Amino acid sequence: QVQLVESGGGLVQAGGSLRLSCVASGGSFSYYNMGWFRQAPGKEREFVAATSGKTYYTDSVKGRFTISRDNAKNTVYLQMNSLKPEDTAVYYCAAGKSFRVTTTGGYGYWGQGTQVSASS
Repeated sequence: QVQLVESGGGLVQAGGSLRLSCVASGGSFSYYNMGWFRQAPGKEREFVAATSGKTYYTDSVKGRFTISRDNAKNTVYLQMNSLKPEDTAVYYCAAGKSFRVTTTGGYGYWGQGTQVSASS
């Protein structure tokens, strides 16, 4: 059983930066694909970024967000630069072993989420 705890969310002005962290416990972290998803009010949860040896990004964040991981610290990060109001959402960390790294169905473990708000 893997437990995931996100941190680093907050309120920033448009154009600002935040770095989200997700610490995992209870499993062999290095064996898991790790992903970040987000969910805005009234919308479905959507893929943001994933790392599985390769990195994947949704088009709207390419060039602005960077996913990375530190297996020694059991931690995955999401560096978010040039934030836009449309990036406002609750951001979730996820862990899984499926090849479907860009879909919610590819992950079996989820964190509780952290709020990110970018004001215009």
